[in-house]
Amino acid sequence: MTDKEEADMAGQTPLVGIIMGSKSDLEVMKECAAQLEELGVPYELVVASAHRQPAKVHEWAAGAADRGIRVIVAAAGKAAHLGGVVAAYTPLPVVTVPMKTSDLGGLDSLLSMVQMPTGVPVACVAINGAKNAAILATQILGTAMPEYRARIEEYKAAMADA
Repeated sequence: MTDKEEADMAGQTPLVGIIMGSKSDLEVMKECAAQLEELGVPYELVVASAHRQPAKVHEWAAGAADRGIRVIVAAAGKAAHLGGVVAAYTPLPVVTVPMKTSDLGGLDSLLSMVQMPTGVPVACVAINGAKNAAILATQILGTAMPEYRARIEEYKAAMADA
């Protein structure tokens, strides 16, 4: 995987930015990308650590809105500051995915994400909840873009019929 991959969905501008702190998070975050693809949402994906590559995170997050991104999904483990750092640099909504860790099973990641300071909110899904992050991102898009609201309605109807 390169540092940045963009979904080639008929040349559409990515609407969701997926950022993860480590390449080791990719196995879980592939589920986020696959769910976005299933819902027809164009996305971009980047690996950048808030601790090891803060300048890269800053540049990516600060320019996200200008690139057409409308929602960001940030995944990280352990101290998991990535979502909060991204939220500090963008006015866009940020959905965080705490990664399961070998030390504390992901509780460390979860707690660091839900304890953001006032003024820097992030939404947080379950530990390794990559699919739910994609669904929530699509629901957020659906508040202003009827085509994504319709896709969520179809998705939920199919779940009810299963």
